[in-house]
Amino acid sequence: MSDEQGSSNPAHVTVMPGEVVEHLGGLSGAVVDCTLGLGGHSEALLRASQKLTIIGLDVDPANIETARTRLAPFVGRVQLLQANFADLRRVLADLNPGPVAGILADLGVSSNQIADPARGLSFDLEGPLDMRLDPRQKTTAADLVNTLGEGELSDLLYFQSQERHSRKIAKRICAARRQGRINSTVMLARLVAAAIGENPEGHPGRIHPATRTFMALRIAVNREGQSLTSLLADAREMLMPGGRIAVISFHSGEDRLVKIDFKARESAGEYRILTKKPLVPGDDEMAANPRSRSAKFRVAEKC
Repeated sequence: MSDEQGSSNPAHVTVMPGEVVEHLGGLSGAVVDCTLGLGGHSEALLRASQKLTIIGLDVDPANIETARTRLAPFVGRVQLLQANFADLRRVLADLNPGPVAGILADLGVSSNQIADPARGLSFDLEGPLDMRLDPRQKTTAADLVNTLGEGELSDLLYFQSQERHSRKIAKRICAARRQGRINSTVMLARLVAAAIGENPEGHPGRIHPATRTFMALRIAVNREGQSLTSLLADAREMLMPGGRIAVISFHSGEDRLVKIDFKARESAGEYRILTKKPLVPGDDEMAANPRSRSAKFRVAEKC
């Protein structure tokens, strides 16, 4: 998956599939693909070993249907459910597979989601300011942009995506919404660029000035930080001895949560960290898939 909301290219390329297979493909039993997406990692794991089965979770029903078609050749080895990985404990209690051999989370969003204007995830595609990955959720990005106080909005941008211009952006948004509701992606992107004093069209190849604002809003709308915290808290109990948890993150806040959790559990004798430093994509992968360049992959094994 990815955290670069600007591209409108619908092609989605699975990130670090070789590393995922290397660390999870030798397991025997059920692996929970917590972020099924289009099924790329699950397919790679199923092809790598006949000893693995997949429990695939995704909040996006469209992703589930695409993955269902992709994984159809592996009949009897796949169970797919629309669920947030924050609810992993409940999901596994309902399915009752026993302790699982592996847990994989590939955080961020899929390229097909970014490329769908109706999602409101891309700052260069005109669309509603929505950003919900799970259509059952009620709160949209427009709700946050148009109702949060200036201080709350500034804090959201700073703490969710380390946006250093958060105060300027929040001030500009609050001034603009007094003239009318901010409902579109392009309208918000222009406001952010104006607040920072940058021309988004003036520096080809540079990060778009609205990148961090859109990331922060998406993370908040989908409660991604809370979901990751819940997953990390519950994972050890769900794993069998020798089972592994593997997380691919795309920004420093997510990676920090994973790093802190793994280190604390290793100190407590619960985990053995298998990646002392996070793995990153190789040069060839980054050249072929630029969206992978911010990925960091950490793996730990239950003692």
